[in-house]
Amino acid sequence: MPVTESQIAREVRRRRTFAIISHPDAGKTTLTEKLLLYGGAIHLAGSVKARRAKRHATSDWMAMEQERGISVTSSVLQFEYEGIRVNLLDTPGHQDFSEDTYRTLLAADSAVMLLDNRKGVEEQTRKLFEVCRLRRTPIFAFVNKCDRVGVSPLQLLDDVEAELGIACAAVTWPVTDGTNLLGVYDRLAEQLHIFEKAEDHGATRPPESVTGLDDPRLVELLGERARDRLAEEVELLDAAGAQFDEDAFLEGRVAPTFFGSALTNFGVEPFLRWFLEHAPPPGPRSTAEGEVDPLDPEFAGFIFKIQANMDPRHRDRVAFVRVCSGHFEAGESAVNMRTERPVRLARPQTFFAQEREAVESAWPGDVVGIHDRGSLRIGDTLSENGKVRFEGIPAFSPERFAKVFVPDPLRRKHLDKGLLELSEEGAIQVFYTEGAAGPAPVVGAVGMLQFDVLLHRLEHEYGVEARLEPMPYRDARWVVGPESEIRRVARGYDCQLVRDRNERPLLLFRSEWVRQSTEQREKDAISFHRMAGD
Repeated sequence: MPVTESQIAREVRRRRTFAIISHPDAGKTTLTEKLLLYGGAIHLAGSVKARRAKRHATSDWMAMEQERGISVTSSVLQFEYEGIRVNLLDTPGHQDFSEDTYRTLLAADSAVMLLDNRKGVEEQTRKLFEVCRLRRTPIFAFVNKCDRVGVSPLQLLDDVEAELGIACAAVTWPVTDGTNLLGVYDRLAEQLHIFEKAEDHGATRPPESVTGLDDPRLVELLGERARDRLAEEVELLDAAGAQFDEDAFLEGRVAPTFFGSALTNFGVEPFLRWFLEHAPPPGPRSTAEGEVDPLDPEFAGFIFKIQANMDPRHRDRVAFVRVCSGHFEAGESAVNMRTERPVRLARPQTFFAQEREAVESAWPGDVVGIHDRGSLRIGDTLSENGKVRFEGIPAFSPERFAKVFVPDPLRRKHLDKGLLELSEEGAIQVFYTEGAAGPAPVVGAVGMLQFDVLLHRLEHEYGVEARLEPMPYRDARWVVGPESEIRRVARGYDCQLVRDRNERPLLLFRSEWVRQSTEQREKDAISFHRMAGD
């Protein structure tokens, strides 16, 4: 049944689609769980620290994630909270999976930058922030682990502004006696949230009381030292701190900043409520033909993730589609703009980590999973009218390489199938070297943990016990030019030629210095590209 523009507008207004970015161990999985707890999506949070007990983190669905206490895949967590449809795109926390995080950020309308109060801006945070800056993605900052003694909050704000070049407007402020986190003060609402530490290690909501700075019982509630410290810092912030400006926030120039502890739940609910009120709903998306408005009546979306074997019992393959415009309906068809062939959007599902639920319709901002028989690729555009083509998602050159061997020759077909499917979902990149026995597979990754995940998944999902032989190369570039020139350069010192699954040549270099000197020397013969398709 046709939908009206007012129907689409109503659904768009109540969508919030965001991702959390952080350096490893800043507490991303724990914060994710607590947002689900306060959103009513779960009733008992299982933090990383509590995994010795009976629960694992809800957002980590892969067995390896639960065993190691890390997130190595992107998962989609969708729930309703006070009339708002929340699409939380949970990203890998480990830096070895930064490319997966990059793809997920392309599907988000805003991002939450999670900081450790003892470390501030770290390397992975800096890299992911740059991705957000390039796309002018609105950013919220949440300073975590404030239940522990860390850097002065004022100093931390100065450090973030100096390192990232974005103003931090403190919305909430930590209330502390110098050692213990007692609560947070909402500067804009002028409300003081005082928490009591519960005995369940943050698995449920802590007891909370809300008051103001003019409460005569403030010394009794906080102690004289904490009260005086709070009054002094708030006065300083009012006089010299960055102030929140809606337009500057939407343009990515100012980050509303919050303080708290995801582990103990202190400060999480004030952040969630403020976030849902101010985070932008889905907006226009760029295409080769111009912008696509979410209110356009015809469905269009793009695939930002493919995941094989989410359900080990069925060995399925799911493509995650970010809906960008119109109304998605189960069973309808759309054109895959890469192949120019129709795709039937059968059995669509929404997700809560590994749990799934059949869905009949979806709106701009939503993420739906559709079953894929192997014809879809990351970056594909699905368009109802066959006229929309979103910008593609680039593949970055890896930094680690290894040859793949399988001791049992009878398992070679299984190995090839596993490598193909895992490369199509973006878990690894696969290349091939020329040899007397035919093309030999080489896998490329950003970091070594990706190789561990590869071996784990090959064994448990494809029944292949493979062995990796690390190669000495640490940099790579796709190259374009005459074949004879490419082969001549590849015969140089500390260099090797491989080809990706699309037969595009990639040169591997032993070091960044070798790559730079080769580029400089051969720039007139061939061109070098960090991303495929540049």
